[in-house]
Amino acid sequence: MDTHTRTDAIDLGPACARTARVAEGVRDEQLDGPTPCPDYSVRMLLAHVAGLATGLAATARKDFGPLTDTAPGAGLPELGARWRGDLERLLGELAEAWRDPAAWQGQSRAGSVDLPGAVGGVVTLNEVLLHGWDLARATGQRYEPGEAELRVSYAALDAAAKGDVPRGPFGPPVPVAEDAPLLDRVVGLSGRDPGWTPGR
Repeated sequence: MDTHTRTDAIDLGPACARTARVAEGVRDEQLDGPTPCPDYSVRMLLAHVAGLATGLAATARKDFGPLTDTAPGAGLPELGARWRGDLERLLGELAEAWRDPAAWQGQSRAGSVDLPGAVGGVVTLNEVLLHGWDLARATGQRYEPGEAELRVSYAALDAAAKGDVPRGPFGPPVPVAEDAPLLDRVVGLSGRDPGWTPGR
């Protein structure tokens, strides 16, 4: 995304609540199953979501320190025994942190990268929206993001895909038909195959 582009604040509540519901629907026997993230099982992806929720809430608060200065792949937190409730709480706190207009203003930091607050907000939306899709697809759950959030995500990912080195947050964009559902096009731009299933 162009870091000079002005972005209005977005309510991340619906995306965070939806991903929390998907996490709640994960069955214990699915925890060791595969996900669209090649290196992550369902268990590991849930831990990753917990970690990014904590870190990106710090990005919103501009609470600079280990939570904002650690690279995303540096390690995974432990998935506790009460992880469903923990994830619901952490994702709720994440949404609340980004409801502060100050979160979208000035400069901030995420994953050791300095960036405008508004860009951090869109990065947060993309992470929650796409990892929610990952979890839903890995565990056979329905996933229906709102059109407004999909359009914000699509615009950011499309801009990155049109750069000198086409990229998505999870790898090179995957070609998707122009008339495909918007969610599939967002997933493709992110570097995921929208047709992925646990058996593929």
